[in-house]
Amino acid sequence: MSTTYDPYAGSRETTEGRVYTVTGGDWDLTFADAQDQDRLVVNMGPQHPSTHGVLRLVLDLEGETVTKARVVIGYLHTGIEKNTEYRNWVQGTTFVTRMDYLSPLFNETGYCLAVEKLLGIEAPQRAQTIRVLVMELNRIASHLVALATFGMEMGALTGMTNGFREREMVLDLLEEITGLRMNHAYVRPGGLAQDLPEGAVDSIREFLRIFPKRVADFHRLLTGQPIWQNRLKDAGYLDVTGCVALGVTGPVLRAAGLPWDLRKVEPYLGYETYDFEVPTADTSDAWGRYLVRMAEVNESLKIVAQALDRLEPGPVMVEDRKIAWPAQLSLGPDGMGNSAQHVAHIMGQSMEALIHHFKLVTEGFRVPAGQVYVPIESPRGELGYHVVSDGSTRPWRVHVRDPSFVNLQATAAMSEGGMIADVIAAIASLDPVMGGVDR
Repeated sequence: MSTTYDPYAGSRETTEGRVYTVTGGDWDLTFADAQDQDRLVVNMGPQHPSTHGVLRLVLDLEGETVTKARVVIGYLHTGIEKNTEYRNWVQGTTFVTRMDYLSPLFNETGYCLAVEKLLGIEAPQRAQTIRVLVMELNRIASHLVALATFGMEMGALTGMTNGFREREMVLDLLEEITGLRMNHAYVRPGGLAQDLPEGAVDSIREFLRIFPKRVADFHRLLTGQPIWQNRLKDAGYLDVTGCVALGVTGPVLRAAGLPWDLRKVEPYLGYETYDFEVPTADTSDAWGRYLVRMAEVNESLKIVAQALDRLEPGPVMVEDRKIAWPAQLSLGPDGMGNSAQHVAHIMGQSMEALIHHFKLVTEGFRVPAGQVYVPIESPRGELGYHVVSDGSTRPWRVHVRDPSFVNLQATAAMSEGGMIADVIAAIASLDPVMGGVDR
């Protein structure tokens, strides 16, 4: 009789074939050796409301003290990186925007900067300024979700409702600019899908007038609250040495005292010309990460205001008609589409233009062979795109260094030796997004 481990509780033959009854997966293999009577192994997730999505934590407990923490991922795997290999370079934008779904415009920009580096081109200045503008709006929206979910998980439900309420203001702006609240596919290789619509600048200026007070309201609601402080201070401790050893970046690293921000140390899109600070804290705990994110919202507001002031008229897509896709895109009566003049040209005046338009949209442009790595500063840390081209109309490889994936390594270091209640604070202070982790 075979002693091979059978992951199935049993099976039976039916008219539709063999049907298996599945048991508890890896539990027997991984945790069946627990002989210690004082040891309790607990599953937290993968559907627990405090695990930021489908994250599974397996915790060893002695009383309420966590002696061991394991992180189990992969429940949301989408295969986005692999999918990009079967689409042309422009279509890749619609895939990567869905990875970290709370900061889609950062995914789009990082990917497009990598493609542009392979092509040896730069987007027009107006397009670069608008990219900065929409990314910083997106950073505010992302941090508001981090603060709102943090409040919910700590029991401060008004923090949650207020955070999502303020985020709606930002999503309204992004919808006005791009046509969508999330997953925009607005940033394209060579520039943008379209220019800012009429009235968008006025809407953003009105937002800048209102929003500082909303941030101050957040501070009044939470920052001075003794219960909030007691729940966050000294929870999820990880100093700068631990952050560097684990590759942790973003607000978690800056809350440990290291002012590492790629917008400053490796600038892109002209960030070196903007006036803003890199907020830091010296607490190395959940409290410091909360304060850093709050401060970063104010810094992003400063950058948005500067971007508006430096907007100059001009194109938002490169002039090269072998790259610019779709050709002559403009805001039409249907909200988005090719201009009437361009449609008339390709449909009634030039067969060559129609053929070119068809090939550009269906087949795409070729990118010279080579590989690049382009990092940018997302709301969660270093978001890097390693893109490889074999000279064809499709990527040979798109691999993403997602900050949520790397930062999750810190969960055990932050949690072991602490209380089970502080595991929630530690995870919330990392602000992981499982779409970026599993991708």
